[in-house]
Amino acid sequence: MQLIPYITKHTQLPEKSIQHTVELLDQDCTVPFISRYRKEKTGNLDEVQITAIVQYKEAFEVLEKRKSTVLKSIEEQDLLTDELRSQIEIAANLVTLEDLYLPFKKKRKTKAETARKNGLEPLAKIIMAQNHTNVEQAAERYVKTEIKTVADALEGARHIIAEWLNERISVRNQIRNQLERSAMLTTKVIGTQRESEKAQKFRDYFDWSEALKRCPSHRFLAILRAENEGFIRVKVEIDDDHMLSKIADRIIKSNNSCVPQIRMALADAYKRLLFPSLSNELLKVAKEKADAEAIKVFSKNLKQLLLVAPLGEKRILAIDPGFRSGCKVVCLSAQGALQHNETIYPHAPQNKSSEAIKKISSLVDSHKIEAIAIGNGTASRETEQLIKRIHFKNPIEVYVVSEAGASIYSASKIARDEFPNYDVTVRGAVSIGRRLADPLAELVKIDAKSIGVGQYQHDVDQSKLQSSLDSVVERCVNSVGVNINTASVPLLSYVSGIGPKLAENIVAYRTENGSFADRATIKKVPRLGEKAFEQGAGFLRIKDGKNPLDDSAVHPESYPIVKQMAKDTGKSISDLIGNTSELQQIDLNNYLTENVGLPTLKDIIEELEKPGLDRREKAKVFTFDQNIRKITDVREGQLLPGIVNNITNFGCFVDIGIKESGLIHVSNLSDSFVIDVNAHVSLQQQIIVKVLSVDIARKRIQLKLHKG
Repeated sequence: MQLIPYITKHTQLPEKSIQHTVELLDQDCTVPFISRYRKEKTGNLDEVQITAIVQYKEAFEVLEKRKSTVLKSIEEQDLLTDELRSQIEIAANLVTLEDLYLPFKKKRKTKAETARKNGLEPLAKIIMAQNHTNVEQAAERYVKTEIKTVADALEGARHIIAEWLNERISVRNQIRNQLERSAMLTTKVIGTQRESEKAQKFRDYFDWSEALKRCPSHRFLAILRAENEGFIRVKVEIDDDHMLSKIADRIIKSNNSCVPQIRMALADAYKRLLFPSLSNELLKVAKEKADAEAIKVFSKNLKQLLLVAPLGEKRILAIDPGFRSGCKVVCLSAQGALQHNETIYPHAPQNKSSEAIKKISSLVDSHKIEAIAIGNGTASRETEQLIKRIHFKNPIEVYVVSEAGASIYSASKIARDEFPNYDVTVRGAVSIGRRLADPLAELVKIDAKSIGVGQYQHDVDQSKLQSSLDSVVERCVNSVGVNINTASVPLLSYVSGIGPKLAENIVAYRTENGSFADRATIKKVPRLGEKAFEQGAGFLRIKDGKNPLDDSAVHPESYPIVKQMAKDTGKSISDLIGNTSELQQIDLNNYLTENVGLPTLKDIIEELEKPGLDRREKAKVFTFDQNIRKITDVREGQLLPGIVNNITNFGCFVDIGIKESGLIHVSNLSDSFVIDVNAHVSLQQQIIVKVLSVDIARKRIQLKLHKG
């Protein structure tokens, strides 16, 4: 099996596009770079398609590595035939490969191995041949030494037959197919846990039964979590008698005394070897599918969160609210630098609201504050109410900002390095303010798994989750672009071709030599070679630099093309930028070359029309219902404003301004069938919801999306 046909089979993408993409990947090109600047090579594949090629390329390499190990192992046993080698080499997946390898795997001491040592393999062959009319008589010849009776001889032969049946690929596939079609997932509560308080969140699964193929990923993961926490037992079940009958029909070809022995061996093989192994395999596959679905949901949510509308470069006063410990207040410059910090105590038990109002008003005036950011944690609503009582001299926009992961950041090494002389409360407040200014730049400092959007992220394969989330962050960062003169090390590290070490070198060079005046200067950064420059330059922006193209997504390798366009139109590059009427008249066919085609030229024109345009929307002020402070204020039938704060496959959660988020179940998102929750709502979207029910005891609020 060859790599390109393998990827083509799984992706259905053009073979030529795959070939060129693989070549670029082998040259250490990144996905963002390939999708943006090598469209002619890939046939205009997007990031999702290129990522799929990366994944199947990796899967193929894992498969080939395993084949090599298997072939070596069988060869060392001197059992490798030409036919077996061919079967292994054409194996299209790991399941087929492992089935082929099963008979040659080194096993612990088994009943079949003991029977072979006692010389019973010829008897097993006689039975399987199904030609002998008196199998007991045939077995008498094998009664010797360790084999005391005919019954012992027949039992040993059955152990050998059971192992043969377990290793027979056709039998394994027959059971696999039946499991895939009709396996039932059943659960039973462990007796002592039925009344356990901790187990109550899983009580729906105390006695559950469902076709495994119809079990949605979120429910499957919930069931596995309940099992892992010791509340329930999980089993896979099919009609065993029907399955045994179907297998017997395939392997039994006579009606003599051998048949009962084969049936007993089959029953033993099925119960002891085949079903446990293949049902576990089925659960493993189901878990992998559920993981993939959960990771997909998490990745979608993360992308939406990272691309949430930024406020931009504004002077911000940020508040991390609290009751007993007070509210930590910081003032940030338009570039996010910390200028002032202190603590106010407007709420119980101190209740120094008058002092707090005076202090906030004074800070807003002295630091020329343009916006206020309030964390959405404890005392958030009370703090928001306090701020809205203040009469500022100039209009001040007030935003409630998600604190998700802020505590992780404030205690991290990144935060300690940024603010070595301040405690975690100050760092947390700074993070809240910076999230309002630029969510992407701030959130990249936090482990994406700590942000808490998605479903069952702690239950899925953590390495696959990390890989997927890192890929999402990389795509988001590069799609927006990064100001090299203000970006932090964590943000720069996600730029195509840069990575953590070069990001540190960039910041160190910037600190020592001042701002970068043009993209060419980037090459002076220690250890940043031509390859890294090629991969990253187009995503690094320089504001107010020597060359206006440096603040655009036009890659330096295409500067000569723009220079020629400007010359041909009789204008300078600066005059050409933003001049839509002039740009639209340019005949792109005049600039086609062997390596530069229309896709790249169209991208250049689009970028010149709106250079450095931030694809994100601008932040909008949002106000919760002022009468809703706690869950007991929520009533059935109310229409309330809310913000979508998490999306899952079974619906979305909505912040309505209280501690408990409400759930819009997938069935309440639309009057028609909902295939994809993301088609109806997006993370951080401001919506109106209708309250369907309130369960105060379980702290659950059911909502419906209102489309009035």
